[in-house]
Amino acid sequence: MDPAIAATALALAGPSPWLLALLGTLLATFAAAYKLGLIYQLRHQVNAQSPRHGGESVAEVLKAHGVRHVFTLVGGHISPILVASEKLGIRVVDTRHEATAVFAADAMARLSGTVGVAAVTAGPGVTNTVTAMKNAQMAESPVLLIGGAAATLQKGQGALQDIDQLSLFKPLCKFCATVKTVREIVPVLRKAIAIAQSDTPGPVFVEFPLDVLYPYHLVRKEILKAEAPKGLVGKLVNWYLRNYLANLFSGAWEARDISPLPVKMPRATKEQVQQCVELISRAKKPVILLGSQVTLPPTPVEVLRAALEELGIPCFLGGMARGMLGKNSPLHIRQNRKEALKDADVVILAGTVCDFRLSFGRVLSRRSKVIAVNRDRGQLLKNARLFWNPHLAIRGDAGSFLVELSKGLKGHSCPQEWAKSLKEMDRVKEKMNSDKAEEPVERYLNPLKLLHHVDRLLPEDSLLVVDGGDFVGSAAYIVQPTRPLAWLDPGAFGTLGVGGGFALGAKLCRPESEVWILYGDGSLGFSIMEFDTFVRHKTPVIALVGNDACWSQISREQVPMLGSNVACSLDYLDYHVVAEGLGGKGLLLSHQNEEQMDDVIRAAQAECRRGRPTLINALIGKTTFRDGSIAV
Repeated sequence: MDPAIAATALALAGPSPWLLALLGTLLATFAAAYKLGLIYQLRHQVNAQSPRHGGESVAEVLKAHGVRHVFTLVGGHISPILVASEKLGIRVVDTRHEATAVFAADAMARLSGTVGVAAVTAGPGVTNTVTAMKNAQMAESPVLLIGGAAATLQKGQGALQDIDQLSLFKPLCKFCATVKTVREIVPVLRKAIAIAQSDTPGPVFVEFPLDVLYPYHLVRKEILKAEAPKGLVGKLVNWYLRNYLANLFSGAWEARDISPLPVKMPRATKEQVQQCVELISRAKKPVILLGSQVTLPPTPVEVLRAALEELGIPCFLGGMARGMLGKNSPLHIRQNRKEALKDADVVILAGTVCDFRLSFGRVLSRRSKVIAVNRDRGQLLKNARLFWNPHLAIRGDAGSFLVELSKGLKGHSCPQEWAKSLKEMDRVKEKMNSDKAEEPVERYLNPLKLLHHVDRLLPEDSLLVVDGGDFVGSAAYIVQPTRPLAWLDPGAFGTLGVGGGFALGAKLCRPESEVWILYGDGSLGFSIMEFDTFVRHKTPVIALVGNDACWSQISREQVPMLGSNVACSLDYLDYHVVAEGLGGKGLLLSHQNEEQMDDVIRAAQAECRRGRPTLINALIGKTTFRDGSIAV
């Protein structure tokens, strides 16, 4: 046969089966070698003599990202992280429950503008944080949860506290990861922290197996047996384990960039801002509803406050936005929101969501032109076209949007008659509330009177943490934060039990502030043990407990609807004695010393200034103030 014809026939027939098989084998071998780390090990060495451990890498990344506190409940799985953090000057704050550690990190994130960090041990330590992490997700708080885990080789083998932790957190977190080698610690943490703060902030979870945190010599001792293995299988297992150990520590201590990655944030376009400028310039009755998102970086709250005052548009404040305009601003409208929204011709939802807090959008008038601004696309259009219609929906940062809007409307003033009419309705409603505070309550204190006294005695540098149902619901109408970022509530999830953790994080972030926790007696039960934490870590706070011996938020509707108070009753317990037993100061306020109400409050403030956490156990009675409110 002609050689040319033979070559052509061979080319048309394609590669021979043996060549394909060889190529497949080579590719599979390369893939296996890559997965086992053999390729990486050719270029990167193991420093078997190094005393360093993975906890040091974790601490270095946290330090480089401006983290000053790590909240924790100690466990052997995470000890290297805690020890290394302390050595680098990061304050390690241990709590009495893992949920408290996450709540404290949440508060730190909200107030500092950086990521909040909690570290907990494997298994139950991690599962105890689930509610707190869900709360952070719904509150859009950038929280980094570091979780210990069983050694990678022991996963699924019945190791102590070994469960599938990532599956628990994937629905709750923006990012979840397991660190599989020491060299991965830095890039994984940098990525996690950037994701937590980017776009719509939220929690992230990074799991650290034991063997990536402890030093080489300890891990080697656990993995490799002292005696030489026998037989072919034994030798193969020993080779695998030695290679696993080498891959675990290869290149572990090489220099890596630990600086923060860029944080991404959506912004309104110039065209969108201009459209809003034109709408507002023609509006006769505009209002702004500010939600927690307006307090997020990068816009400083002082700059935002100045922009709002320049706009001159009446504002309703919710969530973390409470206090944005100070205590006595003519633009801050606190009452009659439903009525104002019926009359408004333009409504700006600045980080405010049409969920249950706005009756799913039903309180918005169909006649109003609604401008919605939100970082999160799902929240931006929640219940849209169903109960309300946005005239303009902007996916972007609400705080910077309002600043740009103010610049575009420079020289324009909102009609004063509209703002004055809303403020006058405010005064009428607040006069009614004040009158209700003077109504006698049989045998116990009037809670409204108590809250009015507290509001009057709060200093300018106070910071309020609220944790409760009925008592806190009343406080929201009466007690006013004095400045921006001076109000902490759980957010949309409505979680009870945030008080101890929020106050801990707040006091450490703002040591100069007088931090108050407004507790219901039901919610107090979740975190009263944290008085021990306050004492040990020298974080003096004041806890005011509205003790009405009842889950009143539930009872208020359950009894008239269903005719039973089952499971709602508590007792008038001596919570002030518990605080004393934990090393704090306890004060009792009741009908018997009602005339000394101001004196008791001032005594609590004096104890706090002396460095002693203080609890006021206020025995309160029932009022009709919140009749008709519901808990679902």
